[in-house]
Amino acid sequence: MESDRTIEALGNEYNPDILRAADEAYSAQEFSDMLDIPIATCYRRIEELTEAGLLELHDRVLSDEHRRTNVYRREVDEVVIRFDGNELNVQVTERPEVKNKLDDVWRTISNE
Repeated sequence: MESDRTIEALGNEYNPDILRAADEAYSAQEFSDMLDIPIATCYRRIEELTEAGLLELHDRVLSDEHRRTNVYRREVDEVVIRFDGNELNVQVTERPEVKNKLDDVWRTISNE
Protein backbone atom coordinates (compact mmCIF):
# COMPACT_ATOMS: atom_id res chain seq x y z
CA MET A 1 0.00 0.00 0.00
CA GLU A 2 1.47 3.33 -1.05
CA SER A 3 1.75 6.00 1.67
CA ASP A 4 1.01 8.90 -0.69
CA ARG A 5 -2.08 7.20 -2.13
CA THR A 6 -3.33 6.39 1.38
CA ILE A 7 -2.93 9.97 2.59
CA GLU A 8 -4.51 11.37 -0.57
CA ALA A 9 -7.51 9.06 -0.20
CA LEU A 10 -7.95 9.93 3.48
CA GLY A 11 -7.78 13.64 2.69
CA ASN A 12 -10.74 13.64 0.30
CA GLU A 13 -14.10 14.75 1.60
CA TYR A 14 -16.39 11.89 2.74
CA ASN A 15 -13.69 9.19 2.55
CA PRO A 16 -13.00 9.05 6.32
CA ASP A 17 -16.77 8.90 6.93
CA ILE A 18 -17.16 6.00 4.51
CA LEU A 19 -14.26 4.14 6.12
CA ARG A 20 -15.69 4.62 9.62
CA ALA A 21 -19.05 3.27 8.48
CA ALA A 22 -17.55 0.38 6.50
CA ASP A 23 -16.94 -1.91 9.46
CA GLU A 24 -19.97 -3.70 8.04
CA ALA A 25 -20.55 -4.27 4.33
CA TYR A 26 -22.76 -1.68 2.60
CA SER A 27 -23.66 -0.76 -0.94
CA ALA A 28 -22.90 2.64 -2.45
CA GLN A 29 -26.59 3.54 -2.11
CA GLU A 30 -26.57 2.59 1.58
CA PHE A 31 -23.44 4.68 2.21
CA SER A 32 -25.05 7.55 0.31
CA ASP A 33 -28.26 7.38 2.36
CA MET A 34 -26.55 6.79 5.70
CA LEU A 35 -23.91 9.51 5.32
CA ASP A 36 -25.87 12.00 3.21
CA ILE A 37 -23.38 11.83 0.32
CA PRO A 38 -24.55 12.42 -3.27
CA ILE A 39 -24.65 9.01 -4.99
CA ALA A 40 -22.29 9.94 -7.86
CA THR A 41 -19.76 11.28 -5.33
CA CYS A 42 -20.18 8.14 -3.24
CA TYR A 43 -19.28 5.93 -6.21
CA ARG A 44 -16.16 8.03 -6.90
CA ARG A 45 -15.09 7.92 -3.25
CA ILE A 46 -15.59 4.14 -3.07
CA GLU A 47 -13.41 3.76 -6.16
CA GLU A 48 -10.67 5.96 -4.61
CA LEU A 49 -10.72 4.02 -1.35
CA THR A 50 -10.68 0.68 -3.17
CA GLU A 51 -7.75 1.73 -5.37
CA ALA A 52 -5.88 2.88 -2.25
CA GLY A 53 -6.38 -0.55 -0.67
CA LEU A 54 -8.50 0.79 2.20
CA LEU A 55 -11.88 -0.56 1.08
CA GLU A 56 -12.68 -3.87 -0.58
CA LEU A 57 -15.48 -5.28 -2.66
CA HIS A 58 -16.87 -7.69 -0.09
CA ASP A 59 -19.73 -9.35 -1.95
CA ARG A 60 -22.40 -9.02 -4.61
CA VAL A 61 -25.78 -9.37 -2.91
CA LEU A 62 -29.28 -9.54 -4.32
CA SER A 63 -31.13 -6.27 -3.76
CA ASP A 64 -34.83 -5.85 -3.01
CA GLU A 65 -35.28 -5.13 -6.73
CA HIS A 66 -33.64 -8.52 -7.52
CA ARG A 67 -30.47 -6.98 -8.95
CA ARG A 68 -26.91 -7.83 -7.96
CA THR A 69 -25.45 -5.02 -5.87
CA ASN A 70 -21.82 -4.59 -4.82
CA VAL A 71 -21.24 -4.19 -1.10
CA TYR A 72 -18.00 -2.83 0.29
CA ARG A 73 -16.23 -3.19 3.61
CA ARG A 74 -13.11 -1.74 5.20
CA GLU A 75 -9.98 -3.70 4.40
CA VAL A 76 -8.06 -2.09 7.26
CA ASP A 77 -8.55 -1.84 11.00
CA GLU A 78 -6.23 1.08 11.64
CA VAL A 79 -4.24 3.78 9.86
CA VAL A 80 -1.57 5.68 11.82
CA ILE A 81 0.22 8.66 10.28
CA ARG A 82 3.33 9.99 12.02
CA PHE A 83 5.59 12.89 11.25
CA ASP A 84 9.09 11.98 12.43
CA GLY A 85 11.15 15.09 11.77
CA ASN A 86 11.11 15.50 8.01
CA GLU A 87 9.93 11.95 7.42
CA LEU A 88 6.33 10.83 6.97
CA ASN A 89 5.48 7.39 8.30
CA VAL A 90 2.15 5.71 7.40
CA GLN A 91 1.34 2.47 9.17
CA VAL A 92 -1.70 0.48 8.05
CA THR A 93 -3.06 -2.45 10.04
CA GLU A 94 -5.07 -4.70 7.75
CA ARG A 95 -8.22 -6.41 8.87
CA PRO A 96 -7.23 -9.93 9.99
CA GLU A 97 -8.41 -12.80 7.78
CA VAL A 98 -9.89 -14.56 10.83
CA LYS A 99 -12.00 -11.49 11.59
CA ASN A 100 -13.21 -11.43 7.97
CA LYS A 101 -14.25 -15.08 8.14
CA LEU A 102 -16.06 -14.58 11.46
CA ASP A 103 -17.89 -11.57 10.00
CA ASP A 104 -18.93 -13.69 7.02
CA VAL A 105 -20.27 -16.46 9.27
CA TRP A 106 -22.15 -13.96 11.43
CA ARG A 107 -23.63 -12.26 8.36
CA THR A 108 -24.81 -15.64 7.01
CA ILE A 109 -26.38 -16.62 10.32
CA SER A 110 -28.11 -13.27 10.82
CA ASN A 111 -29.61 -13.37 7.29
CA GLU A 112 -31.31 -16.73 7.92
